[in-house]
Amino acid sequence: MADISGVPSRPRPRRSSRRLRFILAISVAAIIVLLVSLRGIASFYTNYLWFDTLGFTAVWRGVLFAKIGLALFFILFTFLLFWLNLFVADRIAPRTRPKGPEEDFVSRYHDTIGPRAGLFRIAVAGLFSLFLGAGTAGRWQDWILFRNKQDFGVKDPQFNMDIGFYVFQLPFIKFLVNWMFTAFIVVLIITAAAHYLNGGIRINTPGNRVTAPVKGHLSVLLAILALIKAVDYWYQRYSLNFSGRGVVDGASYTDVNAQLPAIKLLILISIAAVILLIINIWRRGWVLPVVAVGLWAFVTIAIGSIYPAIYQRFVVEPSESSREAQYIERNIEATRTAYGLTVDEENQANGNITERTFTPNVEDALTLDILQRNAGTLNNLRLLDPGIVSPTFQALEVEREQFRFADDLDVDRYEVDGDIRTVVIAARELNLDGVNSGWENQHVAFTHGYGVALAPANTVTEQGEPDFVIGGLPASVNTERLDINLEQPRIYVGEELEGYAIVNTNRCEIDFALTGLERIEQTALSEDSNCQGSDGSGENLLFQYDGNDGVKAGNFFRRLAFALRFGDLNPIFSGLINGDSKFLFNRDVTNRAKELAPFLKYDADSYPVVIDGRIKFILDAYTATSFYPYSQSADRNSVPFASGLSADFNYVRNSVKVVIDAYDGDVTFYVIDDQDPIILAYMKAFPDLFTLAFPDDGSSDGMPEEIGKHLRYPEDLFKVQTNMWGRYHLDDANDFYEAAGAWVVSLDPGDDLENAPTAIVSSTGFVTFASGKRMDPYYVQMQVPQEDQQDFILMRPFVPRSSDDSRQQLEAFMVAQMDQRGQSNLISYTVPGLKVDGPVIANRSMLADPVVAETTTLLGQRGSGVTLGNMLLIPLEGGTEEDVLLYLRPLYVEASGSQPAVQQVIAAYGERVRICASVELVLGALLVPDNQVGDDCENITPIDLGKSSFIPIEQEEENTTQPSPTEDNDEEDTQPTPTPANPDDNQLQSLLEQAQQTFDNANKALEDGDLGRYQDLIDQGQTLVQQATELLEGN
Repeated sequence: MADISGVPSRPRPRRSSRRLRFILAISVAAIIVLLVSLRGIASFYTNYLWFDTLGFTAVWRGVLFAKIGLALFFILFTFLLFWLNLFVADRIAPRTRPKGPEEDFVSRYHDTIGPRAGLFRIAVAGLFSLFLGAGTAGRWQDWILFRNKQDFGVKDPQFNMDIGFYVFQLPFIKFLVNWMFTAFIVVLIITAAAHYLNGGIRINTPGNRVTAPVKGHLSVLLAILALIKAVDYWYQRYSLNFSGRGVVDGASYTDVNAQLPAIKLLILISIAAVILLIINIWRRGWVLPVVAVGLWAFVTIAIGSIYPAIYQRFVVEPSESSREAQYIERNIEATRTAYGLTVDEENQANGNITERTFTPNVEDALTLDILQRNAGTLNNLRLLDPGIVSPTFQALEVEREQFRFADDLDVDRYEVDGDIRTVVIAARELNLDGVNSGWENQHVAFTHGYGVALAPANTVTEQGEPDFVIGGLPASVNTERLDINLEQPRIYVGEELEGYAIVNTNRCEIDFALTGLERIEQTALSEDSNCQGSDGSGENLLFQYDGNDGVKAGNFFRRLAFALRFGDLNPIFSGLINGDSKFLFNRDVTNRAKELAPFLKYDADSYPVVIDGRIKFILDAYTATSFYPYSQSADRNSVPFASGLSADFNYVRNSVKVVIDAYDGDVTFYVIDDQDPIILAYMKAFPDLFTLAFPDDGSSDGMPEEIGKHLRYPEDLFKVQTNMWGRYHLDDANDFYEAAGAWVVSLDPGDDLENAPTAIVSSTGFVTFASGKRMDPYYVQMQVPQEDQQDFILMRPFVPRSSDDSRQQLEAFMVAQMDQRGQSNLISYTVPGLKVDGPVIANRSMLADPVVAETTTLLGQRGSGVTLGNMLLIPLEGGTEEDVLLYLRPLYVEASGSQPAVQQVIAAYGERVRICASVELVLGALLVPDNQVGDDCENITPIDLGKSSFIPIEQEEENTTQPSPTEDNDEEDTQPTPTPANPDDNQLQSLLEQAQQTFDNANKALEDGDLGRYQDLIDQGQTLVQQATELLEGN
């Protein structure tokens, strides 16, 4: 086509072609988003299938709907908020825009956007609604607690509100108020920008720069912001209950008498600002809004911040102890309640802690009668340290490279040899690092662990190794000593078990490789399977999974979903997978529990138990919050990073025991504390997830009795409670403020000869111990003082609090018990005075003993390593006699190319230190003077504890008849001292005598408190022993 000039005109683009390009661009973008999101979609779908196989789809839907519901509500609200304000901005825009410098830019905007103003409003509102609304899905836990709130039945002392308001409602309300303030700030900015583009606001134009309708619109938005801020200040009052300004957490004297009045004034100022801004709609100018904002800013800075700081400095600090006393008392009461540390007053069973006194005689009260009276405890002392014997378990019981044991083994109790014994137990987990690489090996052939290794902790073999009662491949139980069976030893769900496995495929799984020495019971082969027993070649023991766990592979699209989830194409193309094959994933017990109940906190350490012929894992779960008024934030020292209690909180309960079947993967959340309001809220939200462990009606739906027998007090919780109890055992506000009677957990004495805490003397004469980590609690089967039976307990000792850790005398110790109905009890034993050595001092005394020093030096020769096991604090009740306190440590020797083995036992009673080959010998040696012990305790008759801890490695025939510790030894004492055979012997004897004298002088310096001289003498004595050893080797 040509115009009248004859020049051809440019063809106009067709509207349909533009629309086509637009649709094409949208389609391409949608495809790209879909491809990027495929893996997330696949994970979403397969997660649903996994929840469905476990029977917890209601939980999956509950969490999903909470997230989607929150996000959709806030997205929709934000969209309407933005769209409405942009619509109003367009409606009240001036019909003619004044000329000015901005007009060129505004004109270009209207030329571009004007015809599409409605679409532009929708786009802007949609963008900001997604930006502000989508993230609210992360507050789903707060929303669930808000909807299912419970009463605690306790009111806070400041505002007289039930604790449930703070725990269940305040967190979500604070989030909602803060979100609303942020949303309206963004709306105000976007709306002001819209008015500018519409000509309602002019910056560089003379005259009236804001039209009256625009001023009214912005005034309304500012009034809403002021109103939201007033609401925010209202709820800030309650947040004072978590203030950290004072001596302790909670509203302090300054918070109540200065900060709270300032907040109330800010509420009034905010309400006044609302009124002024509404009035400003009908007034000209911005005087009233400026006055409102200026007054609010002044009060916020001067009254809200400066005034409380001045009040704290000049009113409170000069007499802080008296002014803060009331608030310290509130904090003590709240903290004790929040951490389960309330004291049982006068044995009324109204508290969690029983306070007792233990007054040991550490000089001359130890008698044979006391040892025999406490034979049950002494015969159950833990020689196996689970943190040391893992290599021994690995060497003796792992048996195949496809298996492994955890680095830190677990401790439990079983009936062994007719008595309840502390045992060390470890699951033989799958170790894919020991399996040949290749997808088939890693995911189809080697799919599971196998069995457990279990050994009594109080006994070892003649070689000092664990005395296993369950072990070997195939799994074997010594039924003469342990009355349990292990019919299904396979572990498909375990600890630190990552990745996925595919079972019921067209090939057999491998239990383990055969060596020809195993006794295999051949089972009848089913018609459709040949995977039971050996593979015929005698090389592997085969198996095919028939448990309930796993998601069926099904059709091609399911396999595609799993391939996307795992980022692996093999599930699509492998010919080994059929329609009945199953994908097993989420195989770590802790991760499995977290997937099902992510709102609970989990202990760092699950532990295996053998129950009803199967292996199950028990995992402690906690409910926790940081919104318990006046409660102190947790002292999380020594809590592992992997623990759910490593984050901040100020209230905690061990409300749930999670039991996971290692074969079927079934998970049961047993509620053992149905008095905890937080777990009641979650039970209301997810009724199908939880099971009452001990229902009031006595029904059989609760926890099986066999599982109850293996419940134990959780270690992570006990660490937090003992950390807190060190100061919160003080119930008087003045004593608490001065902290003179506060305790701390004892330093860890260390597990080797070089890294034990050592005495340090500063240039100013201060004596301290090199700070290290605190002593971890330990499990042991023991009858604690003033109890009438043995219990499986946790124990942790306290020493006086000092900024430099210079005071290491034993001040107290705490034990924790949990019965088979999940009822827990804490007992705090106070040790009066400062005459009893703490673990660090006892350890130094042990290492300073000349016999111990000589023995450890000899054992550490030729590349062998010497390691000290757990420092066991052993309180013995004397009955009609005085009580006694012993310390005991097993001594491990790890020869070159070997694994740690118990070779000696060190015991200390007061200043008396002995080292012998067994517990019975070392206890007998404590009853006699130094000069009657003999070399290698040869003159000692072992104490009869009912069962020997082990037979010494070497017993010379001439020492088989040994004098009793109570026999008269005058004849031996009158025998002449043998004459040394040669000059070297003279020198050797001289060196040993000098070492003995040096160690005696060191002990005297320790008694006098001169730790600097003590350390010097110890070093000199060890040098002399080393010289004697070198001389002996030269001969």
